[in-house]
Amino acid sequence: MTAILELLRKHTHGTYGASLLDERWKKKRKEILERDKYQCVNCGAKEKLQVHHRQYHFDIKTRKFKEPWDYPHVLMITLCETCHRRGHDLYKVPSIII
Repeated sequence: MTAILELLRKHTHGTYGASLLDERWKKKRKEILERDKYQCVNCGAKEKLQVHHRQYHFDIKTRKFKEPWDYPHVLMITLCETCHRRGHDLYKVPSIII
C-alpha cells in the first residue's frame, strides 16, 4: 500500500488546466450545469459557476488520473467560485485508486 501512495504523490493531474479547454469537458460541464439548473448546489448563486469533482480516480495500470470528462455525473456538482474555493480549503478531494 505504501508503494501505491507514493505513486499517487508523484503523479498529479498534469495538464488538467488544458483538459478543461477540451470539447469533451465543455460538453460534460454543460450537462452538469443544466442538471443543477445553473446554480450553486450549496448556496444557490447563479454567477461564477464551476463544476466540482467529488473525487478523482487514479488508474494504477496507466499511472494517470482519469480525464475530467470521464467521471459519472453523480461525482460532479455545480458550485459557485466562492463555495468551490471554500470547499477545497476545508476538505481534500479524495483520490481513489482504480
